[in-house]
Amino acid sequence: MNIDRGVFAIAGTMTLLGAILSAAFSPWWLLLVGFVGLNLLQSSVTGFCPAAMILKRFGVTSGCAFR
Repeated sequence: MNIDRGVFAIAGTMTLLGAILSAAFSPWWLLLVGFVGLNLLQSSVTGFCPAAMILKRFGVTSGCAFR
């Protein structure tokens, strides 16, 4: 697994978790889904991604998007 796939896995998991929690408990959990989406959008524009930085510190190899 490289950083690119790790970021996609984290974003997908958080989005799915937020959707499930909003359906089961409270629509306020959709804020988590919105936060993940905004973070992905700003990452595509600026190249700054906190999840990629964390994965890099854990020694995950870089993919083509996060070098």
